Amino acid sequence: MLLKLEKAFDRFADFIGSITAIAMVLMILNVFYDVIMRYFFKSGSIAMQEMEWHLFSVIILLGIAYTLKEDGHVRVDLIYDRLNQKKKSMINMIGVVIFILPIAFLVGISSIDNAYEAFLSMEQSGDPGGLPHRWIVKALIPLSFLLLVITSIGYFIKNLNVYKGIHPSCDYNLKGEIENLKKELEQHKHHVVDIDEKGESK
Repeated sequence: MLLKLEKAFDRFADFIGSITAIAMVLMILNVFYDVIMRYFFKSGSIAMQEMEWHLFSVIILLGIAYTLKEDGHVRVDLIYDRLNQKKKSMINMIGVVIFILPIAFLVGISSIDNAYEAFLSMEQSGDPGGLPHRWIVKALIPLSFLLLVITSIGYFIKNLNVYKGIHPSCDYNLKGEIENLKKELEQHKHHVVDIDEKGESK
């Protein structure tokens, strides 16, 4: 049951990641267009320039939830990396309950009024030719932290499964992939050193 729940939350997080990836591609195309128009045709659009940071906001705000699923957020690993998987999963679960969920609820709820006021006033860009409907970007703030709450529950369940020994923490994630590459590099270095030492002993 817990494994099915974990997979369901992972699929939801992957869907968010897909939207973030699409926004990333659109932002790259947008920047490319702005650069070409500015430097080659001496022209430009304020709306397209503003679209850059609008798309960047989408990437950052939605990427928070997906990055948690991939365990890619920055952390201080002075002690954490030396612990076994069971202790790591316990720390992760405590972190979700004590830190992530309260902050996500606090920021998400407190940002609703700001987005609602922007909607009522139909807030738009103060620059001529800028983008209208700025409330859409502001509405992404409470939405992003709601998504973070959902993926935090999935992250808690995943670590609970690891803690209970239902499955090992060997599934692919961004941080795990980096750690595996580091280990492979260290093994390769030791292998090269052993070969050199054998060659010198002969």
